[in-house]
Amino acid sequence: MSMAIDVALAGNPNSGKTTLFNKLTGARQHVGNYPGVTVEKKEGRCRHNNTTLTITDLPGTYSLTAFTEEEVVARDFLINTKPRVVNITDASNLERNLYLTLQLLEIEVPVIIALNMIDVAKQRGIQIDAKELSRQLGVPVVPIIARSGQGNAELLDEAIKNAENKQGPAISLSYGEDIDLALNEMEVVIKENQVMTGTYPARWIALKYLENDQQIIDKCKSENSLSDEQLQKIAARVEKHLQATLGTTPEAIIADYRYGYIKSLLHNKIITHQYDPNRLYVSDKIDTVMTSRIVGPMIMLAILFGLYKFTFTFSEVPIGWFESFFSFLSDSANILLPDGYLKSLIVSGIIGGVGGVLGFVPIIAFMFFGIAVLEDSGYLARVAYMMDRILRVFGLHGSSVMSYIVSGGIAGGCAVPGVMAARTLRSKNERLATILTTPFMNCGAKLPVLALLIAAFFETGQSQMMFALTLIAWLGAVLVAKFLRMTIVKGESTPFVMELPPYRMPTLQGLLIHTWERTWQYVKKAGTVILAISVLIWTMMTFPELPAHQKQTFENQRQELLASYPSSVHNEVEKGGATQQLSPEALQLYGALRSIDNMEAEKALKNSVAGRLGTSLEVVSKYAGFDWRTNIALVGGFAAKEIIISTLGTAYSLGEVDTENTGSLAKTLAKAPGWNKVVGLALILFVMFYAPCFVTVVCIAKETGSWKWGLFSMAFNTFFASTIAITVYQVGTMLYGIQ
Repeated sequence: MSMAIDVALAGNPNSGKTTLFNKLTGARQHVGNYPGVTVEKKEGRCRHNNTTLTITDLPGTYSLTAFTEEEVVARDFLINTKPRVVNITDASNLERNLYLTLQLLEIEVPVIIALNMIDVAKQRGIQIDAKELSRQLGVPVVPIIARSGQGNAELLDEAIKNAENKQGPAISLSYGEDIDLALNEMEVVIKENQVMTGTYPARWIALKYLENDQQIIDKCKSENSLSDEQLQKIAARVEKHLQATLGTTPEAIIADYRYGYIKSLLHNKIITHQYDPNRLYVSDKIDTVMTSRIVGPMIMLAILFGLYKFTFTFSEVPIGWFESFFSFLSDSANILLPDGYLKSLIVSGIIGGVGGVLGFVPIIAFMFFGIAVLEDSGYLARVAYMMDRILRVFGLHGSSVMSYIVSGGIAGGCAVPGVMAARTLRSKNERLATILTTPFMNCGAKLPVLALLIAAFFETGQSQMMFALTLIAWLGAVLVAKFLRMTIVKGESTPFVMELPPYRMPTLQGLLIHTWERTWQYVKKAGTVILAISVLIWTMMTFPELPAHQKQTFENQRQELLASYPSSVHNEVEKGGATQQLSPEALQLYGALRSIDNMEAEKALKNSVAGRLGTSLEVVSKYAGFDWRTNIALVGGFAAKEIIISTLGTAYSLGEVDTENTGSLAKTLAKAPGWNKVVGLALILFVMFYAPCFVTVVCIAKETGSWKWGLFSMAFNTFFASTIAITVYQVGTMLYGIQ
């Protein structure tokens, strides 16, 4: 008979949790968000011994104390769902990893310890007696190597055993006489009044009061305020006593006793070392070069440049395939559909808009693959470590690096999780400065826009240009951060401490899964949000139509032109168009008719709602070299940066001066009047630095607790970007004499 059970993967960051998840579930997984929060939820399925396991990859966390949203999400999921918990631990750093294990046992969930990376531990001369560890803790312990799959079958066997058991073994650690007496006293109060005892163990609730866990305290207060007062008094009394006698807090004492228990546990025949303590591990040896003060940054820049070279070199051919495909769709729609609004919507609004965004899927996929290699190998943590030395000069914290990288500091991220990643910063001022400058990074939404403009105006050095733009994004971010730290968010910088995970060889399966997940998110956005906005912008670019008398004026011009040529030339143009060799007279007539058509289309576009808006903005934008079409695209970019491409595609499809045989939007822009390298560079820099997309603005407001900072980000970033764009255009125009 087939069974179905729920399994949750819990563990520290860099413990191999996600590697195990990918190995077990493969492509049978999906990504979403936990209800009511923006923390990512990954869920997948696997079959083992006629049993279906639904596996949830919980956010990586060092503890279950609710300091971060990730810790709250992980804890609530375990308490409310009661799954079998596979606790992935790094065998080479077991002492630190078991801290989370003890907390899992204290909430009495069924736990299986996956002793991961036993190969790394063995290389370091560390021997672990898994059977003895299992006996001491009273839970199954399975040695595994998640990357290769060794031990995974045995791990699933343990997960299936006693699957109906929803409660794990109770563990009752001693935290010293003062705290133990208080815990006993609080347990009596909790049990007598049944304060949340149907959800949490009584002793654990008492611990949360002593640890000042506000989330649990608030829940207990709402259920029984009288009991809450009693518990608060006991906790306050203990804290006062410990401060007076030991000069410390209950939280610190509890943490010390947990680590003390772990240390004595491991030294009790469980872990033995068979190595020279002065020996450097392989990762440490590599880091003596990779993170050195001089060679390290040079290697980092070389790796970054190599990533862009790889991306633009290998994506060139598939981009050509995509361009040919969408060109075929556009030509087919032009031939098959009758003239009218439907044809215009499909050709200009959907194919010209969404197709332009999807045309950059190869670049996005190759970029994400490269990022996955750096991430899975452990190198990104080294980037954060090295960048801390620089960021401190600008009043930022080393942890700010991860916000920047997640946002697209290497390219291809997203500002929303980047802003959220700043939660790890304890200093309010450093956190705010990081949040406000994180949107300067080249996120995945900006990447196709930058790729488009680079292809149009810097075709011979695309990877070099992308490399330079990445450095410019970082420079702009840290300079603005320094300005903010010297003005509106003053304060001292805090020290940076970070664990460097060991280097690992990424698995092809893991790389492909990470690449697919991120690329699919991009494609999904193009097929939903971008499609909806493209249709809206097409509508704004189409209506209101030209007045009847203006349409008639253009029609009269056509008739006058046709009257000046014999009917044989008319027939030649009508039958052949641009598809076959025309006589000189027919070619001249065809070109003149195209010119009238394009003038009418441009006039109609300029008369539309979007055209009028874009034209009104030219009062300012002309100083940066941006015309009304570009302005329409940039306004759309406030919603999502990819809209810039779809809007330009629609604008030049609806009303461009002759774009015949230009092939792609990049080639269209390169040949269009008013465009040149200076304008292209000014627009690139403006797109990089102007207002974040609307979703990011909402996230900034939520993370800072005030819409003031979200609106400040929109206004300040746009002013900053405008200043740079205008300066580049004006100086470039003077230097190169471009009109």
